[in-house]
Amino acid sequence: MENPFQKRQQALEQFHAALITKKNEKLPLGNGIYDRYKNPVLTNQHAPIAWRYDLNPKTNPYFMERIGVNATFNAGAIKLHGKYLLVVRVEGNDRKSFFAVAESPNGIDNFQFWEKPITMPETQDPDINVYDMRVVQHEDGWIYGLFCTERKDPAAQPGDESSAVAQCGIARTRDLVSWERLPDLRSTSAQQRNVVLHPEFINGKYALYTRPQDSFIEAGSRGGIGWGLTDSMENAVVDEEFIVDPKAYHTVYEVKNGQGPAPIKTEKGWLHLAHGVRNTAAGLRYVLYMFLSDLDDPSKVIAKPGGYFIAPEGEERVGDVSNVAFANGWIVDEDGTVFIYYASSDTRMHVATSTVNQLLDYVLNTPADGLRSAASVEQINLLAEKNKAYIKGKKQVMAPELNGAN
Repeated sequence: MENPFQKRQQALEQFHAALITKKNEKLPLGNGIYDRYKNPVLTNQHAPIAWRYDLNPKTNPYFMERIGVNATFNAGAIKLHGKYLLVVRVEGNDRKSFFAVAESPNGIDNFQFWEKPITMPETQDPDINVYDMRVVQHEDGWIYGLFCTERKDPAAQPGDESSAVAQCGIARTRDLVSWERLPDLRSTSAQQRNVVLHPEFINGKYALYTRPQDSFIEAGSRGGIGWGLTDSMENAVVDEEFIVDPKAYHTVYEVKNGQGPAPIKTEKGWLHLAHGVRNTAAGLRYVLYMFLSDLDDPSKVIAKPGGYFIAPEGEERVGDVSNVAFANGWIVDEDGTVFIYYASSDTRMHVATSTVNQLLDYVLNTPADGLRSAASVEQINLLAEKNKAYIKGKKQVMAPELNGAN
């Protein structure tokens, strides 16, 4: 009689090996701005078998899953020693999130988790949950991880087990293996989420993109992507922050918005990827959008296309929190290729690829949001009229050739 432990183990190992070595395929056509890919780069099934199963047949005779992984999403990204690395938010079946590094040789497939998750030190006030790390190689030589640290709201009413306080946790490393935990960011805001470190000093100070919030969910009166400076990351304090990219009525960022990964430096300015949230009859909808800030003053927005850059499509719209696209990691190669890592519906990770030149063209030449329906129609009419003249001229050039063919 076949051993059920061995049978299940063999089948699972074969499935897992095929999954993590599966070649990804670029989807056809696209929109000319970026290319999507057929398969997610990470799912909960990518989690190592040794994290989830007791491999001892004496203590696990039925080869049951002992520790379940629910989702892999919202990953920071960095390239080290020629490898594409994602610092992934892994959520267990118990709802707790933790960080783990997944590595790929090419950035689009063959992502495999390192042997163990990141052991993140705690502060004197232990985190209940940690998530959504932005990984930044700063010019001071350290790799910083800024993430959301969540704790129960001490002011919650008795019996209220959902009220929380979110702040910015900070840690640094040289290798993504050993991490030094630093004190949480202190600011004048009641709560902070989606805080991102600018990769260069600004006037000798560390610069932070913040997202001040009045409460855990609501951005409130101070909604938008903020900007603040601190003298040190070892004791980060932002005494003053101002909004550089505000939320706006009836846009894709009307409810709240936040910086995604750290911006990419280009000759024409800093390229930013951000997320925007709007309300719908089915709940909140998260999309990604872009803007460009001044090369010398990154707090000054100089170009911003209207509408979204990436929105969830097809199966991406379904998951634990549906209708969500979220990104906090991207990598730019020396040849200008940009790998954009985005999560769909708080469930899985995807990649889209573009180039710095394409993204600059998109940001600089796409019309801004006119903030009114009439303005949207005016933009379309201008483009249609421009194309009308182009089409007419093209026909005139082609006419002699057609006559000669006859």
